[in-house]
Amino acid sequence: MKTVFINGSPKKKLSASGYFLDVQCFFTRGNKVKENLRNKSDHERILNTIADADTVVFCLPLYVDGVPSHVLSFMKEMELFCTERKLQLNVYVISNSGFIEGNQSRVLFQVFENFCKRSGVHWCGGIGVGGGVMLNVLRIVFLIQIGILLLNFVLSGVHNGNWLPIDALINFATQALMIIFFNLGVFWYTFRMGMAIKKGNSCGKKYTRIMIPSFVFILFADIFFIIISLFQGGIFRGWLSKK
Repeated sequence: MKTVFINGSPKKKLSASGYFLDVQCFFTRGNKVKENLRNKSDHERILNTIADADTVVFCLPLYVDGVPSHVLSFMKEMELFCTERKLQLNVYVISNSGFIEGNQSRVLFQVFENFCKRSGVHWCGGIGVGGGVMLNVLRIVFLIQIGILLLNFVLSGVHNGNWLPIDALINFATQALMIIFFNLGVFWYTFRMGMAIKKGNSCGKKYTRIMIPSFVFILFADIFFIIISLFQGGIFRGWLSKK
């Protein structure tokens, strides 16, 4: 069974959609192909990829409660492609947003459901993720923590002869467990979607979020977006890139 994962984020790297795509890919079995959809030049390549696929999984950000315009442009071509070839695809969607409410994606799901009806393919449901930006930042922080842990190993080994510092390991394990807890909703529903993909079934419309209280999320989200505004949006992705 061939599953095509389409990353609908316009960002070239370290996008939240790319993160959730990787998580879903981990819980999916069979032949897996990843594609990036950023502009019109990607359309023909992706359409050729889905021509012999059984399943397509869209992972994309929520823009103004709807589908990003560059993804809508692709969906118009995909509709013709599917109807002309009478493809029988199963279509799933993972939508993420900066809002903490996962059900903010309900309008986007309705757009995809209508698209599937017009294209003659099977709408199999989706996952709406709230707080996707924060979960993605935690993913990046976790990668940094791995680097810090390895550096602690080296420094401790060189200075003390202890190449396995217990304190550093305990601290890293604590941070890792916290990040796993924050992602529990995402992991659970992507696991269930993976099982649905394997069986060719619908997973329904599911909504989840980062596992922290709303008042804590709002506080940290406000601080985070103030900081990235000072960097003109370049923090984590392109400190050296032209703005």
